[in-house]
Formats: sequence, C-alpha cells, structure tokens
Amino acid sequence: MVAEIPRVNLARASDSVFQILREGILTQTFQSGERLNVHDLAARLGVSLTPVKDAINRLAAEGLIEIKPRSGTFVTAISPNDVAETFEIRAALECLAAERMLERVTPEDIERFRKLAEDLEKPVTTEKQRTFHEAKNIEFHALIVELSGNRKLIEMYRNLNAHIQIARIHDSRREWTERMEQERKEHREIFHAIEARNRKRLVETLSGHIDRAAQALVGDLKRSEEQISQPVV
Repeated sequence: MVAEIPRVNLARASDSVFQILREGILTQTFQSGERLNVHDLAARLGVSLTPVKDAINRLAAEGLIEIKPRSGTFVTAISPNDVAETFEIRAALECLAAERMLERVTPEDIERFRKLAEDLEKPVTTEKQRTFHEAKNIEFHALIVELSGNRKLIEMYRNLNAHIQIARIHDSRREWTERMEQERKEHREIFHAIEARNRKRLVETLSGHIDRAAQALVGDLKRSEEQISQPVV
C-alpha cells in the first residue's frame, strides 16, 4: 500500500516539497532506510523533477537522506552510535545557548518557561497526552536555544533535533513511568535555575538531563537492534 502524501502548491513548489518530505521522514511516512524514487515522488506530489531534486539535496545536507552513487536515494538509517554522537553535540549546543540566553532572558520569557514547565507536569496516561507532553518538551528546549539569539546555533540545533526525533520514533517506550518522573524533576530543576539566573546550576542540570535522556534512548535502540537480530526459532 502506497502512503498518502499531500500534493503541492506549485507557486512554492521547492519549499513545499522540502517540508512535505521532511515531515514524512520525521513521522515515518517514509521508513528509515527506505529507498526513494525521485520520479515517483514527483508524480505523487504533482510537480516536476526539479523541486523534488532540490528538496532531496537539502534533506541530504541535513543528514536525513543519503544519496549513494549508483545505488539510489535513501532515508537515513539511525544507529545507536549516531544517536549518542548527536546527543553529545546537542548537549554542547544547548548548554552554550543556555549561557547566552541568561544574558537576554526577560521576565516574560521566564513566564513562558514557567507555563511550559507546568504543562510538562500534567498527567500522561493516553497517547494523546503523550503527544502533547513530547510537543511541550521539544518547545521547552527549543525556547532555550531560540532565546540565545544566535542564528547559526539555532539552525544547527534544529538539524540535530530532526535526527533525535527520528530516533525517538523507534523508542521502545520501556520504563516510561519511571522516566517520566525523573524527567519532570529535571525540568523543574532547569526552570528554577533559569528563574534564579544561575548559570552554573543551569548548565549542570541541563547537561545531566540531556545525558540521561541520551543513555535511555541509546539503550532502547540497542535493545531493539538485538531483538531484530535474534534468529526466529
């Protein structure tokens, strides 16, 4: 069965194709490791080959697509090692952003963080609630980076986050309840450090939070790989 993807407004074809394909990768409309046929995509989107090829090149620059000579174009497969390395870079970028942010943060910004921290405390017992929680989690961390005011840092962080989002799709969701309580505690500590404008405390709590999240996700991915590799008896 061929997955449905929306057709494109021709007036903004290149950007539209890029956004549709990017979203398709992040939501697994296109599977990790899947081969993409440029002609087929153009037909399904109702555009010429040019905007599709342009979008493919932009996605390859983000690392979401691999273009292999004489083999084809593939959605990037994410390995546990890839995720571990990505989280290392994310921690460095986000901690730098946090330091810069404290020089610029306003009382209004702190209220935005307070509201997000409160949203992250809400119960998570359904898939809809989990989706809401994950969206607020992403928003909380993105706000730290956004308020740094560093355009290049923001761009690099956004590209990294795409890889982390793909990895989270494959999360086996083990020990979710225990992780949720720990995550809430960490977000409270991060918010209180921002509120107090305590640079040292903020960097320490943020770094520890990202490291804990990385270990949990990498562990899940490794367990998933082991299950797949086990022979069927």
